[in-house]
Amino acid sequence: MRRSTHTETKTRPAPCLEESAFLEMSRTTDLLSRRVSLLLRTEELSSTQYNVLRILRGVQEGLPCGEIGSRMITRDPDITRLLDRLEKRSLISRCRETKDRRMVMARITPEGLQLLSRMDEPVREAHHAQLGHLGREHLKALIGLLQTARAEVV
Repeated sequence: MRRSTHTETKTRPAPCLEESAFLEMSRTTDLLSRRVSLLLRTEELSSTQYNVLRILRGVQEGLPCGEIGSRMITRDPDITRLLDRLEKRSLISRCRETKDRRMVMARITPEGLQLLSRMDEPVREAHHAQLGHLGREHLKALIGLLQTARAEVV
């Protein structure tokens, strides 16, 4: 008896709207991140390193390492090693606090500020090229929707 070469195809139920929205956000994030990652590579930076430098630029007095970790866009389980690499390049400095020796404060260095200054315009241009076609109103609406989505996530 001859075997059939026809295999039964298993169909997957259509994703729910929430899953479809999640997949669209994931695809979009991946696509948008690629261009910025290429820019950051010109300065030998990862997106997480860039994120740390931007966080520290906004805080003159520096931040404890744990606080930097909580402010990150994407969580890095090994914030210490991430900070080690930035400190090795003299982009940040770290020191123990005199009042609480357990607390290590990280601060951006002048070299780190210079690097960010060089990156500001190219990164801004990349974001504009990627999303500028949406216009102000759509961008504001998108930002609001994304903030609302995050507010309910546990």
